[in-house]
Amino acid sequence: MSTPIKSSYVDGAFVAHHTSVDLLENRNPSSPDEVIERFVRADQALTEQAIAAARRAAPGWARVNAQQRADSLDFIGTEILARREELAQLLSREEGKILREALGEVDRAGRSFKFYAQEVLRADGEKYPSVRQDVSIDVFTQPVGVIGIIAPWNFPIAIPAWKIAPALCFGNCVVFKPAERVPSSAWALAEIISRAGLPAGVFNLLIGPGRSVGDTLIRSRDIDAISFTGSEHTGRQIAKIAAENMTRVQLEMGGKNPLVVLDDADLEQAVDVALNGSFYSTGQRCTASSRVIVTAGIHDAFVQRLAERTRALKVGDALAADTDIGPVVDARQLEQNLGYVSIGQQEGATRVCGGEPVDSPSGAFLFTPALFTDVRPDMRIYREEIFGPVLCVLKVDDYEQALAAAEDTPFGLSAGIVTTSLRHAEHFKRHSSAGMVMINLPTAGVDYHVPFGGNGASSLGAREQGTHARHFFTRVKTAYQLA
Repeated sequence: MSTPIKSSYVDGAFVAHHTSVDLLENRNPSSPDEVIERFVRADQALTEQAIAAARRAAPGWARVNAQQRADSLDFIGTEILARREELAQLLSREEGKILREALGEVDRAGRSFKFYAQEVLRADGEKYPSVRQDVSIDVFTQPVGVIGIIAPWNFPIAIPAWKIAPALCFGNCVVFKPAERVPSSAWALAEIISRAGLPAGVFNLLIGPGRSVGDTLIRSRDIDAISFTGSEHTGRQIAKIAAENMTRVQLEMGGKNPLVVLDDADLEQAVDVALNGSFYSTGQRCTASSRVIVTAGIHDAFVQRLAERTRALKVGDALAADTDIGPVVDARQLEQNLGYVSIGQQEGATRVCGGEPVDSPSGAFLFTPALFTDVRPDMRIYREEIFGPVLCVLKVDDYEQALAAAEDTPFGLSAGIVTTSLRHAEHFKRHSSAGMVMINLPTAGVDYHVPFGGNGASSLGAREQGTHARHFFTRVKTAYQLA
């Protein structure tokens, strides 16, 4: 059986292609010899065609009535949810996320579209009296125009959904570039969107490399706004180019998120929260708690119990029912994880358990979750985002030291605390500089209907998700009228 060859979606149609062109192979990290699908890589010329199509479609889509937009978004969300099992299987095969996590991600994607189907119809606008006689003032929002969306590989359908859905909801056109590591989920989403009744050019998918597709998108003066999730390095480059073009940006760039565990914490709850936040989704989450800051009174018992639970985690095929931790996304990520384990040991940290490759008959990119203690705040494994299941435990004396350690980072995405003290919980909630704070919950669990985003080096621009997405995807207009 031949492997399917698929292509980008531009101006209302999937692009015709020939087998002789540049092809991208999408491989299964649980079984790297398996080619899931092949894709014709988009280039600069096709990217320019997609941008032009979106620009042509923008005026008409901005004027489309709210019910039509709502119906299209509801159609997309309904089909995603109806095909939840199928799409989750595909996601697990291409990204390595275990099936139960993939099911949750697909569900979130569908519900994001459903949420914005309703948001289309919510009242918007304000009316003010003027300080001048017989003058009235209306304040309302309008679409930004053409939105370039660049999504990462770690959430192949949820992150695209929570960017695309509000962009379309508020009357914008979209040019979407997924990560090359995970094209299949993006293509499946695009195929659903292609049947949602959108006019040609309103939504476009480009599967191709950053050096041509991504670069063309961020440099184009016909792109009105860029919504990007990815590395801090790339985000900073986008910000510089966007500033030259006066392009609006929304950047989500990662984190080195702290989880504070206080002496009064429930031990099993603290271990559960740390395991989930640090190791689930193979640690490949920008909200993962890779720094666990533990006060002295509970430190030893916490480390002992966490090590026991970590060793018990089953690492294996993403689709196997008994797998707790799937493979990392590819060989490059596995090499990076192993490199940081070596760095941590060279720096003097103690590797309590994990941090090793796992032999697999299929050649899967398996890596056992790593737990480090005797960590100092100046160590690279403590300061740098690894984007893998590598957890560092820092021992401190008390809550004040724990809060100071949690704040000792240029990032500010998510932060958590495990405590039974209402006073400490409330103080941490108010004094953490992270954009999202979790009390007795993993740092990585977020809902689709409320704002998502951080501060510092983690984020730039308006928040994603929920009603706050309106701030990025619309422009405010103030209109004065003589009565």
